[in-house]
Amino acid sequence: IATSYFFFFKALFHLVGSSNVDVKNAMTFSGPLEDMFGYTVQQYENEEGKWVLIGSPLVGQPEKRTGDVYKCPVGRDNQSPCIKLNLPASTSVPNIVEVKENMTLGTTLVTNPKGGFLACGPLYAYKCGRLHYTTGVCSNVSSTFETIEAIAPSVQECKTQLDIVIVLDGSNSIYPWESVTAFLNSLLKNMDIGPQQTQVGIVQYGQTVVHEFFLNTYSTTEDVMAAATRIRQRGGTQTMTALGIDTARKEAFTEAHGARRGVQKVMVIVTDGESHDNYRLKEVIDNCEDENIQRFAIAILGSYSRGNLSTEKFVEEIKSIASKPTEKHFFNVSDELALVTIVEALGERIFALEATTDQQAASFEMEMSQAGFSAHYSQDWIMLGAVGAFDWNGTVLMVKDSGFSMPANDTFRDRLSEKNEPLAAYLGYTVNSALTPGGVLYIAGQPRYNHTGQVIIYKMEGREVQVLQRLNGEQIGSYFGGVITTIDINRDSFTDLLLVGAPMYMGTEKEEQGKVYVYGLNKTKFEYQMSLEPVKQTCCSPLKQDTCKVLKNEPCGARFGTAIAAVRDLNLDGYNDIVIGSPLEDDHRGAVYIYHGHGNTISKKYSQRIASGGDGEKVKFFGQSVHGEMDLNDDGLIDVTIGGLGGAALFWSRDVAEVNVSMQFTPKSINIQQQNCQINKRKTICINATICFKTRLKSKEDTFESSLQYWITLDSQRQISRSLFTESHERKMQKNITIKGSECIKHNFYMLASKSFK
Repeated sequence: IATSYFFFFKALFHLVGSSNVDVKNAMTFSGPLEDMFGYTVQQYENEEGKWVLIGSPLVGQPEKRTGDVYKCPVGRDNQSPCIKLNLPASTSVPNIVEVKENMTLGTTLVTNPKGGFLACGPLYAYKCGRLHYTTGVCSNVSSTFETIEAIAPSVQECKTQLDIVIVLDGSNSIYPWESVTAFLNSLLKNMDIGPQQTQVGIVQYGQTVVHEFFLNTYSTTEDVMAAATRIRQRGGTQTMTALGIDTARKEAFTEAHGARRGVQKVMVIVTDGESHDNYRLKEVIDNCEDENIQRFAIAILGSYSRGNLSTEKFVEEIKSIASKPTEKHFFNVSDELALVTIVEALGERIFALEATTDQQAASFEMEMSQAGFSAHYSQDWIMLGAVGAFDWNGTVLMVKDSGFSMPANDTFRDRLSEKNEPLAAYLGYTVNSALTPGGVLYIAGQPRYNHTGQVIIYKMEGREVQVLQRLNGEQIGSYFGGVITTIDINRDSFTDLLLVGAPMYMGTEKEEQGKVYVYGLNKTKFEYQMSLEPVKQTCCSPLKQDTCKVLKNEPCGARFGTAIAAVRDLNLDGYNDIVIGSPLEDDHRGAVYIYHGHGNTISKKYSQRIASGGDGEKVKFFGQSVHGEMDLNDDGLIDVTIGGLGGAALFWSRDVAEVNVSMQFTPKSINIQQQNCQINKRKTICINATICFKTRLKSKEDTFESSLQYWITLDSQRQISRSLFTESHERKMQKNITIKGSECIKHNFYMLASKSFK
């Protein structure tokens, strides 16, 4: 009678555990929490070596807070400090008055597949008169850390120019004249005066008219203010207001005296009494209307108050001089001393004209565009998210060497389903692309669309946008589309998955747990596969205050999906992987999750969770940013860089080992009639088991020394074993061995006396 062996074998390879990103020996980089050091991270390599680039959008505290990018060397024997690149100083747009304070450079940081990288400051602004246009700028940086150019497609030539002529009543009744001078200086000091900006001329009238200076007489604010201070009251017994206005229209607003074609003409009339030529006023005002001269009229009531006279007729006359609507163009003050009280309101209304002229109709829609809020290098274009465009509905600017494409306001709208125009959808909050056999698909998120968020998939036909698909969020306020990432899992060069983050997705207890939606690409259409969620964070509520741990920071939750990174194959199984940041976990310490790829998708269960090892004081929000594309220590393995606020960490991947085990038995089968040994003076059957181990690292062919622990259980499928090991007389055995390449180990066991071996 023969029987087979029931043999259980288990081995544990000590070189690696169940996860292969080493969390104990990370390389760390520290910076000021208040500078948001670590907000963005990128791995980078050039001829000088290997680096981690770290964005710090608020560096420059407390003044000139411009933001910047640091280069941090890695792969050297001794860790050197990070070096600030000073990109704001070398990132400039010509021919405008730049405002770099609070430009938040480093908010967006992406590497260029062809070398170099892009660092953006979406709050970069420039001045047009008194207006600040927050258009955003990106610094295109070479592989040697030199700024090649500033990319700022939303910046347009500052054409918000005004030609302003102030018409002053200098008749005898104006008193004191110093109050008029003080009014002029208060008004003029807030003007940006120059040949390409605002120009100012002054006319004084009483019985006659005098040009104090013309529009082109002075070219700076300081010179105009000095000239205004030198003006003396001309006097006169009559107030010829119509003559003063008409003279200003015909003589001051001429090209010979500095008036510019296409520039808005503004007239400010200041008078304290009814005109002696009021019979001409209607004709004069009609002529001003024909020439599109905007008129602000100021009535000084001082002489009427001093003489205890009625102001009704005077006020009506001055109102007739003012442009429509009258309430925005007419002012009255109690006396000359009160003129300075209207300077701010008058100035705001004058310079509001800058944003409403016909010449500015197109650029006004992009004035707060914040281009560079997100960025992505696709196959053919640089995609720049511009969340502030079109009243914060947002758009995506498509940039290439030959120029850029700026979609119209309604390009991304779905007119069939949208009854009303979207409000503050933030299109361009994040951008990405997908590569298919049929071409490139472009993807943009708008997390505030319809309050639930939306992702738009489109293609480019030349410079025209063709929307192909819309993916909609399911929960109000979840910020669905706030983060998007595409990935080629099976490494065939084509996109397999789209992952969409909804980091503010509320859990059952109203905590911001976050969720990530996974879509598979079927030709040119994305189809929902599954959703991923973090380890549940327990938050205090009125129902369980006595049983929960009170957290120091709000809001409670995880914000899982704040960062989603497609990383190259970490576990060396031939499939690319996903890393997801969850920066609010553990009371804002943060964590990240690693999901391994297989086939053309990813596992629903994470393979490794890496928690922040800090105390949550110096570094917060670990997992705010993630990047994993390079081998930074030359061991053949892809490494992962994770950023938080106040620091970043570079985690080295550990190699993955394959262990092949083979077993041979002598004899190959048991014949109970052929007893071949004696144990404890009893004849029985002895068997020799030879176990051979062969190990190899997936990253290389070299042999290596490794420690292996293994367990053997005899007759594992039975409650009572029919055999024991010869050396221990036990059914179980555990051994630790060290091998290099391959090794075989022999173990002997014997059969116990039994009536049946079935």
